[in-house]
Amino acid sequence: MTFCVENETGEEFPFSAEDTARQVCEGVLKAEGCPYPASVYLLLTDGEEIRRLNRQYRQTDRVTDVLSFPNLDFSEPGRFEIPKEREADYFDPDTGELVLGDICICVERMREQAESYGHSLRREFAFLVAHSMFHLCGYDHMEEADARLMEKKQEEILEALGITRDD
Repeated sequence: MTFCVENETGEEFPFSAEDTARQVCEGVLKAEGCPYPASVYLLLTDGEEIRRLNRQYRQTDRVTDVLSFPNLDFSEPGRFEIPKEREADYFDPDTGELVLGDICICVERMREQAESYGHSLRREFAFLVAHSMFHLCGYDHMEEADARLMEKKQEEILEALGITRDD
């Protein structure tokens, strides 16, 4: 798996963002049965930039905690069926990896939420990465049943990795 983390904020964390994100991403892909080596880009940014991205791509003019930009069109969540005619759109020609998409996390909101929920910064970071990874795998939470399914999957991944609310 190729995993690129860009930290625009320059903030340091009491954990390795790259190692934690890689663990979560690999955990999600394994749980979802992704049959391909994959790549993900993760941007750690501030409130101003995530608000700009949210406004530009979602027409929502507000700060949010995480944005997901999936590269794949799924016929159903977690179904990694790539039509032959779309392979050039989905696979990196140099590495052969499936390009899942981009994750953007607002570090300010991540810190606020960790404090608000009473758990560690690492736990909040891992949760946001898991949440976004499920979006990159075709899941959403627009309907109540879909939201419950995503929440269940997120918790299962974090629990399996030993990243709990007590962390």
